[in-house]
Amino acid sequence: MKFIPTDIAGVDLITLETHSDDRGFFARTFCKQELAANGHDFEIDQANLSFNHHAGTLRGMHCQAAPVGDPKIVRCISGAIYDVVIDLRANSPTYCQWVGAELSAANRNSLIIPAGCAHGFLTLKPDTEVLYLMGAPFVPDLASGVRWDDPAFGIKWPQKPAIINDRDANYPDYEPSK
Repeated sequence: MKFIPTDIAGVDLITLETHSDDRGFFARTFCKQELAANGHDFEIDQANLSFNHHAGTLRGMHCQAAPVGDPKIVRCISGAIYDVVIDLRANSPTYCQWVGAELSAANRNSLIIPAGCAHGFLTLKPDTEVLYLMGAPFVPDLASGVRWDDPAFGIKWPQKPAIINDRDANYPDYEPSK
């Protein structure tokens, strides 16, 4: 595994180091020791799968409030997504900034996302599946989010969503902490 820092502290793009032969390849996709050596204290509490029928489906921008933040490792295992992370940690030097990366079955990359960041994605192909390794359990009473097109963040999506649920489309404008 190779860890490539993004512009947001704690959000790394993870690429695979493959070991190939005539059968194909083998690659490690999760290693607690390698994560720790790269500054990520991450334990898997649950794994989630999101299947999306149509290209242009937007899910997000979701987060979970303290005291049970939701760190995650996100990988696209079928199809392709444009994955976005917003730093909502008020004491972070990159507060209210965002990063995006294409994750696909073809590139096999993933993103590690710390607690305190909002996360979402836009599918770029039909029949896209996204696997989440979650570092904390889901707590419905702590679930929240921000709007995908909120001017407080200025996210540049590759296209306008064709499908988005009412909750994700109607979060109120974000009020940044001072």
